[in-house]
Amino acid sequence: MFKLGLKSPPPSSSPHQLLPLLLLSIIIITATATATANGKGFKEAPQFYNSPSCPSISTQDMCSQQAVHVAMTLDFPYLRGTMAAIFSILQHSSCPENIRFHFISSPSSTHLHETITSSFPYLRSQIYSFDTNPVSGLISTSIRSALDSPLNYARNYLANILPPCVPKVVYLDSDLVLVDDIASLAATPLGTGTVLAAPEYCNANFTTYFTPTFWANPMLSLTFSGRNACYFNTGVMVIDLERWREGDYTTKIVEWMELQKRMRIYELGSLPPFLLVFAGNIAAVDHKWNQHGLGGDNFRGLCRNLHPGPVSLLHWSGKGKPWVRLDANRPCPLDALWAPYDLLRTPFALES
Repeated sequence: MFKLGLKSPPPSSSPHQLLPLLLLSIIIITATATATANGKGFKEAPQFYNSPSCPSISTQDMCSQQAVHVAMTLDFPYLRGTMAAIFSILQHSSCPENIRFHFISSPSSTHLHETITSSFPYLRSQIYSFDTNPVSGLISTSIRSALDSPLNYARNYLANILPPCVPKVVYLDSDLVLVDDIASLAATPLGTGTVLAAPEYCNANFTTYFTPTFWANPMLSLTFSGRNACYFNTGVMVIDLERWREGDYTTKIVEWMELQKRMRIYELGSLPPFLLVFAGNIAAVDHKWNQHGLGGDNFRGLCRNLHPGPVSLLHWSGKGKPWVRLDANRPCPLDALWAPYDLLRTPFALES
């Protein structure tokens, strides 16, 4: 969505006077969309270098245990957000050359990796094709259509998608930016037997994430018996992939999705199965690593303020996305914190 900022003509304007403005609008919008689609719509980011204290890792080594492994999904609607997230991660890292990006996309979108590498020529990254057909049949309609995208469920299958040589990964959504060193997040201790770490929010009303049908069924509601189950946002997670594979947690999540198809036990996309399997059994992460909800709720996407406390990661979860609001000239105050990481060229700066 691009707002051109052209003033409305006076009421006396004739159709012939309006025609040049309409043609200009069409040319600019078409050129911007085309350039973005073929990888020419984004500026090249500066190269970032390791500090002297960083360990030396071969640029070809995508499996190093000394590297920070980051997994993100890659699709066109969120491409601009992904670019900004990558930029922020590199800019605030003390060892940016030691970060390994693992991008997951649908088979029809793997070409977007070329867009990433054109803006980040020195990025150490790999693209993985995610077959969305099996999960598509398990998805139930949720409260917001964006949550129903099969790629939104790729996080369930990370242990199957990424190579076995990757022991641990930081999973990140595409609608966020970091203002701190991701190595600190990746170093979160998981403890003995814990599979994942994420910021927990125990003040949230946990019961609202599941339907009355779920809570009325004694067998289902006992799922959380003996667990101090709290809400956590799955857009920022540190995952031990080796423990995930050992515990076959993908199967556990899929089983809950299969039950959801038979009887509606939750409403909110890919989050509830994670809560059913992991809530109460995760390693805590400081809340500064997921200042979430900046996109407002799932219906109107109204502006929100930061939660009290320090900030290491800003997350526009919810309906409102900063790039959409900025293009519409209706930004929220905190969208100004995302804008410096936006690599999209303006329409008038595109290459001919």
